[in-house]
Amino acid sequence: MDADVIIVGAGPTGLMLATELRLAGVRPLVLERQPQPRDTPKANGIGGQILQLLHYRGLLERFQAASTNPHPAPIFPFGGLHLNFTHLTDAPLHALQLPQARLERLLTERATELGAGIRRGCEVVGLSQDDDTVTAEVRGPDGTHQVTARYVVGCDGAHSRVRDLAGIGFPGTTHPDVNRLGQVTMHQSLTRLDNGDLEVPGLGAIAAGYTRTDRGVFAFGWLTDDVMLVSTVEDEPEVSDDGTPMTLAELQDSIRHVLGAHVPLGEPLRLSRFIFQARQAERYRAGRILLAGDAAHLFPATGAALNAGLLDTVNLAWKLAAAIHGQAPDGLLDTYHDERHFAGARTLLQTRAQAALRRGQDTAAEALRDVFRELLLDEPALRRMGALVAGADIRYPMPGSDRDALTGTFVPDLTLHTDQGTTSIAELMHAARPVLLDLADRPELREIAREWEHLVDIRMAKTDGPPADALLIRPDAHVAWAAKRAEPADTAAPALREALCHWFGTGPRQDRS
Repeated sequence: MDADVIIVGAGPTGLMLATELRLAGVRPLVLERQPQPRDTPKANGIGGQILQLLHYRGLLERFQAASTNPHPAPIFPFGGLHLNFTHLTDAPLHALQLPQARLERLLTERATELGAGIRRGCEVVGLSQDDDTVTAEVRGPDGTHQVTARYVVGCDGAHSRVRDLAGIGFPGTTHPDVNRLGQVTMHQSLTRLDNGDLEVPGLGAIAAGYTRTDRGVFAFGWLTDDVMLVSTVEDEPEVSDDGTPMTLAELQDSIRHVLGAHVPLGEPLRLSRFIFQARQAERYRAGRILLAGDAAHLFPATGAALNAGLLDTVNLAWKLAAAIHGQAPDGLLDTYHDERHFAGARTLLQTRAQAALRRGQDTAAEALRDVFRELLLDEPALRRMGALVAGADIRYPMPGSDRDALTGTFVPDLTLHTDQGTTSIAELMHAARPVLLDLADRPELREIAREWEHLVDIRMAKTDGPPADALLIRPDAHVAWAAKRAEPADTAAPALREALCHWFGTGPRQDRS
């Protein structure tokens, strides 16, 4: 067999999956159709729950060092409005400005360091599977050949060949509005006002943020003192997303059409045009073929796709590894669809809501936006929206009838005090292994977990204000089980055993190698 897992697509999703699989001791092979890494301007950064996950893998500082702005102001667009967290001491949503080409280079470096194989100029044109393997027909520089693996994961984007070959439906809608986006330097004839607005000769002051007209939406903001992010939205049903590069002249024509006036733009640093779609694959798994990222879902708002796609891979990798190592309990791999399809539906929910807020042009739509603005003045509502957009409000379904509120959620990063010194949840998760964390010196729980110590790291620590007596944490940093404070052993112990069996099986003890 050529690899344990064939990953189709070397975008951020495919590369992140390769790194996670290598941490789990799996041999991935990434096949990428393009002969060279892409430098086409696409996403300008990453945000949401994936930043916390990168922190848990010990990678966040590395990514921040490569960022054009590692700590942007916590103000985020939402359907033509803004979620403004600047007055909160602990914003529920964060972002990192990191152009996608740079993000892909960082992930390529990381995957290569861990020993993942990456082949470029290799296009998958056929797939077949049996009970044990998947065979990919690959067209490359030297002709067509076959590559075999235990599983194939399609990370090959919106027009996924893997999804089509697997016969997986991709229902949804395509929106008629065309979005044009540019990062440009400020033209010398323009003036930036003290409040951040823009003075345009012959037009006057334009407020930072969104300006609506009966012909569309114009928006701008500042990336630096002299670099602007400019965008337009127009209804143009006849325009297709054909991949033709956008020009500065096209962006200026669109601004002129929306505003009815010319706005001079400086040097273009990034130009892109895109059409939103709202789609979700009917299933994320067809036998030994799985989907992740844009191959599995498309969202009608910016800023959601990378967060969702990268989180897909973290959920999937440890489950694939367990299956490949013969350690997966029945149904484990199916929970990838169950959990991430649910998460994708939540992301579709909030991005479709953004589309409704953004697109409406009548008085009813304006009233809806006004009401929404009022709601965002209330801190609980603002925090709830931030968690929804970040993907931090996800609670996966877990076994057991009397579950603690923590189960299924992303584990908080607690400061831990041990006999060896101070550490944290984040440091425990660097190796991407399951952890039983005893926070109340419960030897009976540690004793149960020792039956799984070849699979699960057992740690004992103290923390201020512990949320539970003990936590069973999955490799994707979600809580699989929690012992309530002072929960009796006769209920905590069998519940822990049930959770360990459910997620990590009942197989014989093995060497960790």
